[in-house]
Amino acid sequence: MEQLIANAVRSLTGISVMFLDLDRFKSINDTLGHHVGDRLLLDVSGRLMQCLRENDIVARLGGDEFVVVLPGSSDVVTVSHIANKIRDALNAPFEIDGNNIFTSPSIGISLYPKDGTTVDLLMKHADTAMYSAKQDGRNQFRFFSAEMNASLEERLSIEKDLRDAVSLNEFSLHYQPIINAGDGRIDALEALIRWNKPGKGLIPPDKFIPVAEESSLILQIGNWVIQEACRQLATWHRSGLDQIRLSINLSTRQLRQPDLAFVIGEIIRNNDLNPAMLEFEITETAAMENAEQTRYVLWALRGVGVRIAIDDFGTGYTSLNYLKLFPVQRLKIDRTFVKDILTDANDAAIATASISLAHSLGLDVVAEGVENREQLAFLKKHHCDNVQGYLFARPLPAAEIQALLEENDGQFFLPGEGFFDI
Repeated sequence: MEQLIANAVRSLTGISVMFLDLDRFKSINDTLGHHVGDRLLLDVSGRLMQCLRENDIVARLGGDEFVVVLPGSSDVVTVSHIANKIRDALNAPFEIDGNNIFTSPSIGISLYPKDGTTVDLLMKHADTAMYSAKQDGRNQFRFFSAEMNASLEERLSIEKDLRDAVSLNEFSLHYQPIINAGDGRIDALEALIRWNKPGKGLIPPDKFIPVAEESSLILQIGNWVIQEACRQLATWHRSGLDQIRLSINLSTRQLRQPDLAFVIGEIIRNNDLNPAMLEFEITETAAMENAEQTRYVLWALRGVGVRIAIDDFGTGYTSLNYLKLFPVQRLKIDRTFVKDILTDANDAAIATASISLAHSLGLDVVAEGVENREQLAFLKKHHCDNVQGYLFARPLPAAEIQALLEENDGQFFLPGEGFFDI
């Protein structure tokens, strides 16, 4: 690359650098074995070389990371065409040991001289663009931009602060009621993490949870959430509020922990809780990332005695066969479908079909993001079991939730409307 840059300076030509990472390679390695992973890397290398010219460079940096360098080319249209060609080639199935293996590339692209005039800078910026491609859903390519660099710097700053947040006691839990749509009673509470960073204020979960998820920090943070939620639930039960059930979110990385059920079981026993009063939520996408392992972990959790819910239902790609095989008691319809349920026929159809599907499988349904009485009336009409959203309450600190429960004896009142009656 140093030689190419020297040539480009003399000839006033461009260079394109692609940083390529295989999506879900770790799952393939873990599921089918490292010998299959090695064969896949060889086959990927071969397909990459078939997509390129003889004077282009293909290099494997390590793991599942590759670099492609295109000398004399920095035209966005031409480079986009080559990136698409690579993506199409790697999207086709790989046949290894009788298995059809599917993977896809996330590709970041930097251009000389626009994005850098040194090897280090071009590589760094291509890597940043690749990270952006992964963040945007994988199996795509992104060109580097200054905005990406700012986003990466923000992410690194958040990761640095997260490492100290647990030990400095900067996290807290808020709780949002899940309401029985039939009689208005509070069916359960969902525990939601909040981070108040001194000097920076409240940092939204959608800013720091993805950063924690991409690193091992989510395991430490997730363990703290389970510990704190169970401690609070035990406190409520001892104070006489012994009918409260609590719902806790699990991350994708937590689902990969083979001892997750044992750890949760120990926390439950240490707090002297009835496991039936706890429910653990996993997103639809997380459930299907490694479906067989998820199935194993979820059945182990059911063995502990806790309930299981699929969150964000409708946004991912759940196989109905796995939905039948997972030990699930509840589906949560994602707020994106509830938001326009009264004005978008497709969203209304998805919501009603989800309710019908869940009931046919013997599952309860929660609709998230309910913000007005008209949405509530629609969901009640279609026999949705439970509802959750700002119409009833925003996530509140433990003390405020306790006051709400004690004041209303678990019966929910709509502001200015008396009893829950629609």
